[in-house]
Amino acid sequence: MGLLSNRIDRSSLKPGDHIYSWRTAYIYAHHGIYVGDNKVIHFTRRGQEVGTGTVLDHILVSSIPNRSTVPCTVCTPPSDGHGVVSSCLDCFLAGDILYRFEYAVTPAIFLAKARGGTCTLAVSDPDDIVVHRANYLLTNGFGLYNVFKNNCEDFAIYCKTGLLVVDNSTMGQSGQAVSIIGGPLAAVMSTPLRLVTTNVYGMVATAVGVYCASRYAADIGMRRDVMKVAAEDLTTRLTTGLLQVVEPSLAVLPPTVS
Repeated sequence: MGLLSNRIDRSSLKPGDHIYSWRTAYIYAHHGIYVGDNKVIHFTRRGQEVGTGTVLDHILVSSIPNRSTVPCTVCTPPSDGHGVVSSCLDCFLAGDILYRFEYAVTPAIFLAKARGGTCTLAVSDPDDIVVHRANYLLTNGFGLYNVFKNNCEDFAIYCKTGLLVVDNSTMGQSGQAVSIIGGPLAAVMSTPLRLVTTNVYGMVATAVGVYCASRYAADIGMRRDVMKVAAEDLTTRLTTGLLQVVEPSLAVLPPTVS
C-alpha cells in the first residue's frame, strides 16, 4: 500500500482485515470483513432498506449482491431477514481491484487521502474480536440498510472498532457518505466569498478547507456521539429501538493519534 493507494495483493490478506473495492466507475465502494478461508462477510442491500428518496437510491448500487445464473458453491445464500451475507473473495470483488481500509492513520495521512471511505483515525480492535463481530452479525443482522447512516462501510467499521454513532439524526460512520455530503457543503460554504473576492484560487482553497474539516470532524475516531457496543448487545438494541439512546456512562472518547 502506498500513501495515496490502499491497493493490496491477496497474499497479504489476513482474517480481520477491512477490505473494499470500487464500483460504478469509482463513484462508490463496497466494504466487508475478510474472515479467512477466502470468505468475506459484508452488509448488503438485499435485506430491508431505508431509502433516501433521491436519485442516489438508483446510482449507489455497490452494496447490492451480484446475481449470477450459476450459483457459487462457496458463498452462503443470503437470508430473507437481513442483508449480512458471507461471500467468497471473488464474488465480493466482482472482478474489481482489492483494497485494504487503514486504521489509526495520522491526521496528515487522513487529510492526504482526499477521497473518503479509505481510512480512519480510529484504532482497530484485535483481529479475533473483529472476526467474532462479523460472524455474530452474519447470524443476527445489522439492522436496516441506509446509504447515509447504516451502510456496508458502517458495518465494517463497527466490526473493526465496536463503535457506533448513537444519534440517529446524524451521519453514520461511513467516510464515503461524508464525502458525498461534504463536497456540496464545501461548495455552498465557499459561495459567499464571491461577494468579497473574484479570486478563483481563494474560493477553491476555502472549499477544499471546508471539505477537509468536515471529513476530519465526522471521522469515527474524532466524534463524541459514539459508544462502544458489544455485538451481542447491538442486536438487542436494534430490536428494542434503544440504539438511539446515548448512555454517558458507556461513552468512549476518541483515541489519541500520535
